[in-house]
Amino acid sequence: MVARDRGELALVLHTHMPYVEGFGTWPFGEEWLWEAIATSYLPLLEVLDRHAPDGAADSLLTLSLTPVLCDQLDADGIGERFTNFLTEIRGETHRRDLAGCRESGATDLLAPLEHSAAAYEWAQAAFGRIGGDLLGRLGRHAQWTSSATHAILPLLATDRGVALQCQTGVASHMRRFGQWAGGFWLPECAYLPWLDPTLAEAGVKATCVDFTDIFGLGSAEQLRPLQSSSATVLIPIDRSTHELVWSDGGYPRAAPYRDHHRLTVHDHRAWANDGTPYDPEAAARRARSDAADFVARVIFRLDTSRETSGGPGLCVCAMDTEFLGHWWHEGLLWLDAVICEAAAQGLALTGLDDALSRYEPAPAPHDLPCTSWGTQRDLSTWDGPRVADLVWQMRRGELEVVGARAEVSSGAVRALLALQASDWAFLETHETAGPYPRQRADTNAINLRDSLGALNFDLSRLRNLAPRATLAPLLEP
Repeated sequence: MVARDRGELALVLHTHMPYVEGFGTWPFGEEWLWEAIATSYLPLLEVLDRHAPDGAADSLLTLSLTPVLCDQLDADGIGERFTNFLTEIRGETHRRDLAGCRESGATDLLAPLEHSAAAYEWAQAAFGRIGGDLLGRLGRHAQWTSSATHAILPLLATDRGVALQCQTGVASHMRRFGQWAGGFWLPECAYLPWLDPTLAEAGVKATCVDFTDIFGLGSAEQLRPLQSSSATVLIPIDRSTHELVWSDGGYPRAAPYRDHHRLTVHDHRAWANDGTPYDPEAAARRARSDAADFVARVIFRLDTSRETSGGPGLCVCAMDTEFLGHWWHEGLLWLDAVICEAAAQGLALTGLDDALSRYEPAPAPHDLPCTSWGTQRDLSTWDGPRVADLVWQMRRGELEVVGARAEVSSGAVRALLALQASDWAFLETHETAGPYPRQRADTNAINLRDSLGALNFDLSRLRNLAPRATLAPLLEP
């Protein structure tokens, strides 16, 4: 048993995928979802089941699942298409890469490629062991939800639009998982105080924010929850801890780890960051070493802060789940080792729902500016010059739906939710997916236009996105 009097570490995993189910395959589309399932979600489930076999991993970390990801994992045929991807695409392309290396004499790449192929074979077996019920098994550990389609809430045009996103997201979580203590991941941690009443109305009791530029990097204020103007508690992310993992100089840049960007002929990863053939054992040793270093640094952070503030602190390290496993191949080995190292070094781990009963929130500062954990910690990723037209397109659509209210169909509401998704502006700003994000955003706008006033709008155009969304949040007084 570890003592909590020095403070606690709250690891937060935000699990999200743009709605790609049924919208394209390679190089953009469903393949993103299949990759995330194989390399992030199934390995994460193994870690959670090992350390919390009875479910409810809230003593270890906080897991959020976005409703739009759940919509995709719930879709008909998802298991069959995933397993076909593993065998017909990943299995076959690994076979071709291995054959090419033998023919060319690049035998030093055979072992790394065999390691890569084995990971997908493991994923197929793991998926079979849980009967294909990935959503149900992850749901045993999920505590937090998010907005319906990962909308950047401060960019929405109306309170009703925000209410639609929040209440639809909460209803989706409750329908699927039954229990919810009020934890809500603000997409991209994008926050403005005017959101407080609408969040509270949706039942939100706690959310994460990035106030690094308000309090200063490494300040003791980052380790204490804050009380907003309503019932919602704002929990600062400790960026000084977060950047040990997720930054240009973070752990994943170490030489032995697998290089995510250098690819073989058939788009597999066979090299380490230092350019040598990838060695899984060397990378695993480094993951364990980095986990020990991480825990030691968090302990030092908490001890130092306690000397300043006079009380224990809550150190929140949040990251996208897909970062672990997919982007950082060894990330889930690292997470597993962090859980073990925390016990060995005497660091208390906690879920946020549990932790909030032990920390009295301080009053939040007045006149808070708009913040996010994105580039420059503002909203420029989603409303900069390159994507300004997408923002105005989204806001016009929202005003049309909110203005029509009772006259709109549930199809129009779902089409609006699709249009409000943050993902397409993000991908367009970073130019990482070619024409795909703009095509998706424009298609969503067309669907909304066609659904407004239509008697026979084809709902199959929306696939399985927010299938039970209702007009109720738009009709409230």
